[in-house]
Amino acid sequence: MIPKAEAKNIWVLAEQRKGKLVNVSLEAVGLARNLAGSSSQEVWAVLLGKDVAGLAESLIQAGADVVLLAEDDRLAGFRDDPYVDYLTHLVGVYKPAAFIIGANSTGKSLAPRLATRLGTGLASDCVELSWDQADGLVATRPMYGGNVMATVLCPEARPQLASLRPKSAPRPVPDPSRKGRIEKADLSGVNVRDRVRLLEQVDTAGDQVKLEEADIIVSGGRGVGGPEKFSVIKGLADACKGAMGASRAAVDAGWVPYTHQVGQTGKTVSPKVYVACGISGAIQHLAGMKSSDIIVAINKNPDAPIFKVATLGIVGDLFEIVPMLTEAVKKEMG
Repeated sequence: MIPKAEAKNIWVLAEQRKGKLVNVSLEAVGLARNLAGSSSQEVWAVLLGKDVAGLAESLIQAGADVVLLAEDDRLAGFRDDPYVDYLTHLVGVYKPAAFIIGANSTGKSLAPRLATRLGTGLASDCVELSWDQADGLVATRPMYGGNVMATVLCPEARPQLASLRPKSAPRPVPDPSRKGRIEKADLSGVNVRDRVRLLEQVDTAGDQVKLEEADIIVSGGRGVGGPEKFSVIKGLADACKGAMGASRAAVDAGWVPYTHQVGQTGKTVSPKVYVACGISGAIQHLAGMKSSDIIVAINKNPDAPIFKVATLGIVGDLFEIVPMLTEAVKKEMG
């Protein structure tokens, strides 16, 4: 743990996979830039990997003042041991006040281990972060199955760790005119454990569009009526070259896998178009998709809460409307 008086600057873990920055890391850099504006802190993007120096300029354009570049053969692919050991060393040397990590599969594995090693607290799976001049990082995260939104403070321990749920903050627009500096970290002499050997990385999504990255999402809810009927939802999603989503009710019923769940207890998405089919619009679901540019709601019930947030609402039977939309999209797309 770092003495509070010595801690300064907001760090973001700039996660990269196969030489490409992960979206949530860029979202976190943009959010940190906003926090820094109200706290007189610098934004440091911590870039770990092998031969990744070429990504530094993208981080500066996204809002980083400093890119802390840490390169080593053992950082070529993510493994908890070397990441935790190297980050613990870097935190001890540079003493950040706050450290934001993406709440994806990497962050959910790394952040708790790092917090334990540093002897500090962790606010996990946050949907909002702000800055208080007295207490520093203020985190908002869902609890009790998404039924409560909790405000989490870690007023004394430093650095304050938080993992940010993907799509909880907008991805910043690159600014080619921004200037920053690259600081190369000295990793010599760090005692690194390396108990796991990475044999292969497999993308389980295959050729499917990832839910968090899709421009168009078609989601089904309880109104779909059963697992076999989700083929109608998937048909429209495929025609749009988008991704299929689902409400918590549909996932809890076992109709679709959890990986498709949108909402506070699932994934937070922000596509250009979100089509909600047979979804009533519970607050837990709305929290996961309300930042979509355009929301299209299809529901038999004209009083369904989803219509209150919809850009376009269609009252009717989804099994009549969705197939017509699918055919129209296929015809338009050729």
